[in-house]
Parts: sequence; structure tokens; C-alpha cells
Amino acid sequence: MRDPLSDTSPEAEAVQVSLLRAAGASRRAATALAMSRMVCALSRRAILAASPGLSDEELAARFIEAHYGREIGAAVRADLARRRS
Repeated sequence: MRDPLSDTSPEAEAVQVSLLRAAGASRRAATALAMSRMVCALSRRAILAASPGLSDEELAARFIEAHYGREIGAAVRADLARRRS
């Protein structure tokens, strides 16, 4: 079943899948890492756009909170505060 939110045509998706299958393991891994880095960068950019002027520490804490949950974000904030004092 196709994803109803996808903007990729079935033909283009078939080409993408074919290219991924033809690529070696190292190429697929490199592609996955590059996409992961891009998603992280876009996430940080969105956080900064919503809250301009955040410190690097607060940006990191909000990123972690958004992706790993409030509990872990709070733990990171507490650890950062402990390290500062």
C-alpha cells in the first residue's frame, strides 16, 4: 500500500528502490548517514527558528527532548547544570 502522504510518484519510487538495491552496502550506509545528518540539521534549524537566540546547550537539550523525550531532556539539562557548577 502506498503512503498517502508521499509526494513521490510510483515510477520515481521504483527507480529509487532499484538504485538502492544496486548500491553496495557501504554506499547504502553512507546514504543513510547523510540523510540522518540532514534530518538532525533540519530539526536543529526548526528549533532555532521557533526560539531564536538559544544557547548551544539549550539547543542541544531541546533537540534531545524533542527526539528522545522530556525525561531524557531533563536529565541532560540537569547534567549540564551540574557540570557548570
